[in-house]
Amino acid sequence: MGLLDLFYVASLPVIKVLLITAVGLFLALENVNLLGKDARIQVNHLVHYVFNPALVGGNLADTITFENFVTLWFMPVNILITFIIGSILGWILVKITRAPKNLEGLIIGVCSAGNLGNLPIIIIPAICKDKGSPFGDPDVCYKYGMAYASLSMAIGAVYIWSYVYNIMRVSASKFHRESTASIHSIHSIHASGELLGPFPDECSPESPSKYPAKEDDSYNQLLSSTEAGEKSKVSMTDKIKQKFKAIFFNSNIKAVFSPATLGAIVGFIVGVISPLRNLLIGSNAPLHVVEDSVTMVGEAAIPTITLIMGANLLKGLKGARTPFWTVIGILVVRYILLPILGVLIVKWATQLGLVPADPLYQFMLLLQYALPPAMAIATIAQLFGAGESECSIIMLWTYILASVAVTLWSTYFMWLVA
Repeated sequence: MGLLDLFYVASLPVIKVLLITAVGLFLALENVNLLGKDARIQVNHLVHYVFNPALVGGNLADTITFENFVTLWFMPVNILITFIIGSILGWILVKITRAPKNLEGLIIGVCSAGNLGNLPIIIIPAICKDKGSPFGDPDVCYKYGMAYASLSMAIGAVYIWSYVYNIMRVSASKFHRESTASIHSIHSIHASGELLGPFPDECSPESPSKYPAKEDDSYNQLLSSTEAGEKSKVSMTDKIKQKFKAIFFNSNIKAVFSPATLGAIVGFIVGVISPLRNLLIGSNAPLHVVEDSVTMVGEAAIPTITLIMGANLLKGLKGARTPFWTVIGILVVRYILLPILGVLIVKWATQLGLVPADPLYQFMLLLQYALPPAMAIATIAQLFGAGESECSIIMLWTYILASVAVTLWSTYFMWLVA
């Protein structure tokens, strides 16, 4: 295929995303209000708890076997590399631009975490179904492409809610503590005798109305204040039990095992264990109706996700002022530096024999370096109350530029691996 043909194939899925995103943006307008704030929350819950797990689990169960699972081991490593390199580049960007304290964690987060689930799940099938696709038979390409994208979504969710979540948590905690100390040094006691509180604690779901004291800071310790006070009175066994309880009931750990991740685990189990696979997967399987039902539910995920993505971008049009060079720096990191480094890493891994000679798999690994930030970053920013409106501006510009950047990089990646 010629370069122009590859560019045409790469541009089609991005154009489709833009068109559906525009519809979602229109539906979120105040005059229409079909995807207003409350509606988006409800639909997001539906996608999060029903559509995504069905999509991820169904595709993995259908395509993953023990044999090909062994060959895909490099994908989790590749995604981890994108997160580590992105966070390093984000930290450098923070130092160069001297970004405001409340934006430090946000900048590192958007530089490190790409949209590893939703966009590949939209882009890969669109490329596979096009007649000019360089990846061979459309049905085979779609089957394995969806498996790769589903695996990418599941792994990305784990890294976002463990690695990026904690980076933004620590940064927000530091900013809130410094802000609290600054305000407390200025304000004194109200006439009522109550201390003036600067803001509610948006970072701790368990304490929505009061910011935790320094010695009871939930960001810096796993033990609760009660456990910390009784620390010296309990036995070593009780201390260990308390720590394990704090870890496994922490909301961050629950987020790591999101419904999409649990769906991926179920899909792996069904795909890898032959008796379960023979029972559920395939047209001759006794319970294939279960697989068909899960697949039917999962197919609703892609258009719904895209509509919600467009509706969420409306907030960026009304967002707060974000430093110009910060936005430019994020665009350079996500759409220039990361893809270039990604090409070097994937080609090096291929030459060493760490990556199988599958053009579609190699394309998926390369694409993971050239994606806009994950939408989950906006959720984390909202949770911690640090840079929420600025996040909307960053998301707006990165997704607008994605229409050009992702198309150009996809064209180059397909030329590279085809």
